[in-house]
Amino acid sequence: MKLFVNNREIEVPASAMQKRIVEFLREDLDLTGTKNACDIGACGACTILVNDEPLRICVKLVKDFAGARILTIEGLAAPDGTLHPLQQAFLDCGAIQCGYCTPGMVLTAHAFLLKNPRPTRDQIRQAIFKNLCRCTGYQQIIDAIEKAAPHYQREERGLQAASASEKAETQKSSNDSELAGVEAG
Repeated sequence: MKLFVNNREIEVPASAMQKRIVEFLREDLDLTGTKNACDIGACGACTILVNDEPLRICVKLVKDFAGARILTIEGLAAPDGTLHPLQQAFLDCGAIQCGYCTPGMVLTAHAFLLKNPRPTRDQIRQAIFKNLCRCTGYQQIIDAIEKAAPHYQREERGLQAASASEKAETQKSSNDSELAGVEAG
């Protein structure tokens, strides 16, 4: 079975299929940012992104993820170690204290901001309310997510511009093909 973890293809040995995915990530792949805190899928410390959706994985097995694209906190930073703007915002705003909930909180926020790059503070609260934090009081976390939102707005504009460019190129190619057909006919 194959998984795609942080943009790397991983061949999973048959012996690992019945292992919990949180243990596989931490023990076999040394991706220790993912935490196992409550062991019942309630606190959010084990949250990763699976096919761009946040998922609590502490009770899930490796076999449940065949072919899935998984993003852990380690995969959010650039290959050279430069923090993602959302990670940097968490640091800048003091949104990390003990750090135990941080990876799950950041990934939940990342998935949310990809879908909603212009959130209100109330929308941010709603997006993270299932991720428990015992240290920060949440205000710094909300501040950090709000601070990172402009990065996602720029990304959104970039994607829109790329999409418009692709459409224009497709239209030009289509027009060129039609012209070639008319000239040939």
